[in-house]
Amino acid sequence: MDKIALCIMAHPDDCELTCAGTLALLHQRGWQINISTLTSGDCGSKELDKAAISGIRKKEAANSARILDGNYFCLEEEDVFILYERSTLLKTIKLIRKVKPTIVFAPSPSDYMVDHEITSKLVQTACFAAGMTNIKINGTKSFEPIPYLYYADPLEGKDKMGKDIMPSMVINIDSTIQIKEKMLCCHASQRNWLKKHHAVDDYVIKMKQFAQLRGESINCQYGEGFRMHLGHGAPQKNILKTELKDLVYELD
Repeated sequence: MDKIALCIMAHPDDCELTCAGTLALLHQRGWQINISTLTSGDCGSKELDKAAISGIRKKEAANSARILDGNYFCLEEEDVFILYERSTLLKTIKLIRKVKPTIVFAPSPSDYMVDHEITSKLVQTACFAAGMTNIKINGTKSFEPIPYLYYADPLEGKDKMGKDIMPSMVINIDSTIQIKEKMLCCHASQRNWLKKHHAVDDYVIKMKQFAQLRGESINCQYGEGFRMHLGHGAPQKNILKTELKDLVYELD
């Protein structure tokens, strides 16, 4: 088994908000970490144009990944225009074939923003299709086996109707919360944007508050929640439990 993990999210900072603590735990156990976003976050500013903010946010994302000695990839889609279509799906399949991950993390299938939901669908299909030899993509070969796929919590643990989405497992990240915070702080350009557009004054505090909520469910200080993709053909073993042992609390 190759110790390679790949987090594919919609926008820069999504990974840090949802699963950076778990990635840090894997990194400490010898896993190679890769972070990818479908977009560069090109609409994440009220002052800068798309080219300027895109350049800044990609640098921020790369700096964050570097904290875990990781790689960062941007698939160069546009904010709010992530579509479930052939070209975007082929990009996602190509990424998985290039990285060859054993574990993949994706957004929640149900979330407050459609970009997240479409990214989740793209990743689900790409994990399944990466091994199909009849899908030809220049510079890549089919990749098997199907990766272990985990869906992170949606923002604030709620769907678009405000209903709670409960994870099937919570991971104790007490030992890596400071790393998670350091990675999130790399995305400095987003503080002013979120304050103006989302009325969120300090999203680092919000991140820690939600991590505390998940931590309370397993009697620790900070946690991150996940659900494992268990559809037909997907791996059924909880490899995070195997790798992280007592730090993983299965709730089902």
